[in-house]
Formats: sequence, structure tokens, C-alpha cells
Amino acid sequence: MSPLLEARQLEFHRYGNPVFRPVDVALEAGRAIVLTGPNGVGKTTLLRLLAGILAPVSGTLRHNARVAFVGHLPAVKGDLTCRENLDYERRVGPPGIALAEALAQVGLAGLGSRPSRALSAGQKRRLGLARLLVRKTPIWLLDEPYASLDDAGCTGVDTLINRHLADGGGVVLATHQRHPRVEPGLLDNIVLEVGVVEESQ
Repeated sequence: MSPLLEARQLEFHRYGNPVFRPVDVALEAGRAIVLTGPNGVGKTTLLRLLAGILAPVSGTLRHNARVAFVGHLPAVKGDLTCRENLDYERRVGPPGIALAEALAQVGLAGLGSRPSRALSAGQKRRLGLARLLVRKTPIWLLDEPYASLDDAGCTGVDTLINRHLADGGGVVLATHQRHPRVEPGLLDNIVLEVGVVEESQ
């Protein structure tokens, strides 16, 4: 079976200099890849390359399924309610779970009518993650999904990731805080350093 996402020898330059060495990424269904390394090393850049937001200097990228990207700053519209934000997202692709269920799964039950600008930073992060649930996207690309979350919120992110993997999805996430707690053997690791890419399991 083909990987959900496959990148070969991706390379990106900033101000004429390579951000990291050419990198290969193969995301299989039911597996997660975590990108680790210090701030500024290129984790977000690699995620944006994998999402197709940035164009590589060289290399190839192939998506064999729909992709959802959640950036470090949750892309929620402050003048819309939580429910309206999710309804807007739901219209983009094949629908996923019900809006109320998505809010409940991220710990925002009962807040559907609240304007998103009135949410705390952690609640906005949760709402951004709920966007993943209201449409069917097998490939999740997550930039610092644990940012602004307390312990309960981080555990909730792990739960979402594990459910997605169990459903045959795949996840690539960048973090410098913690690794996701997933089933043993389902997590691969790419450690980014300036000009260096190391792969491990």
C-alpha cells in the first residue's frame, strides 16, 4: 500500500542557504511522525513544505489523501462563534463528525455560541484542533499542537491522535515540548538540526 504522504529529497533555502539537508518522509496509514529540534531549526518549514504551502527548492512531494494543516497560531475567525468556525471548516471538504460532538471531544462542550475572540489561548488551540474532526482528512499536519494547553488538554490531543491513527489516518507533528503518547511502534521520529536531518524510531 502506498504511503499517505511521500516526500523525497525535499530541500528548502532561506536567503540562499539550505535550512536542512534534503529529507525523505514517508507517512504510512496508522502511524505518526514527530519532528523535534530547537526553535528555528526548520520544523515549521518542513511541515509547510509537506502541506504544499511552501514550494521546495528541489525534491518531490506526493499526497495520496486529503491534507489538513493546523499551524502554531490557530486559524480561527474571532468574529464567528465556535460553532460557526467549525461550520465554515466543514464546508471545505467531506464532512466528518457533528459540530457538537467535535466541540465535546476537545473539551469545549457548551461553548458553541461563544465568539471565538472571547476564548482563552488554550481554548482557541482546542477549537483549532476541532477543525480536524468536522471534515474527513486522513493526513494531519500539526505545528506545536500542545502549545497553550494544560495537562488535561495535552492528554486530549493524544486521545485525538490515537483515534485518528486507529481509523487509518496519519499524523506529522512538530513539537519541542513533548512527544505524543501513542501505541508502541506507531511513532517515528525525525530530529532536525541546522543543516542536519536524523531519523529514528
